[in-house]
Amino acid sequence: MAKEKEANNALTLKTLTKSTVWDIQENDVFRLWEGAEKDAEVRENTRHYRDILRSAFMIEELKDDSKAIKAKYEKQGYKVGQVKLTESSKVTWALKKRPIVRVTDLTYENIRHISAAKLVEVLDRNFGGGWDSLSQSIKDIIESGFDISTTTLPKDRLHKKGGMYEKKIADGYDVLEVEKGSWVEAIFAKLKPEAEKPRMKFQSFDDDENEDEDADVEIEDNYNKPDEDDVEIEDPDDDEITEDNYSTMMDLSGEDEEITADSLEDYADD
Repeated sequence: MAKEKEANNALTLKTLTKSTVWDIQENDVFRLWEGAEKDAEVRENTRHYRDILRSAFMIEELKDDSKAIKAKYEKQGYKVGQVKLTESSKVTWALKKRPIVRVTDLTYENIRHISAAKLVEVLDRNFGGGWDSLSQSIKDIIESGFDISTTTLPKDRLHKKGGMYEKKIADGYDVLEVEKGSWVEAIFAKLKPEAEKPRMKFQSFDDDENEDEDADVEIEDNYNKPDEDDVEIEDPDDDEITEDNYSTMMDLSGEDEEITADSLEDYADD
């Protein structure tokens, strides 16, 4: 939690994206907007920043900000506060984080901002036919953030000691069981670790002193290298014709003739 708060404090309204906006809550929105209200760029692009916020929050602009109206929205789970959209005026917003309750609420932007337990809850609320009942687009979104595996077994075999179910649970997976008659489909989900982007290192030709210490491992590129069986071996004497490598062939063109002892004798006489 401490790391999450530290990350939220590092965010500003101008650095928010449609992915990172899922990391903040309603009170953070008012705080970030207040911190940027003197920024001329923000004032000139309020629509852009509101669009980013709307991807994760429901925003209602209250024309009537009386206590009764505020109380009505707060009862529905909204946070009410004021934001300064122009140099001289403020408006009252009612904010509420968009709920993720159905599989259709899942997006590439928010999929990594929910837990495996939350995913299982969402799947359970929408399931009937199991994993294969989901559209391919929803599967792609889920698998972009989670490792998913499934198995379908008879009820009495699913929880067999030492089986897949027990191993997956021990490895930190959450599981959803979907009954299919006397069989059960188990859907295992585990949040994927953040992929680290490879860092490319460049070495200066002038930095010879640290060559041994900092030299990168050179990886031989064999992708475009032809296979040994495909390499054509040149004859070193291919262009030079000598008595040793010159050979003649009989011209057998035309009609085939039967070779007999008489014909060979005639050939010798000629």
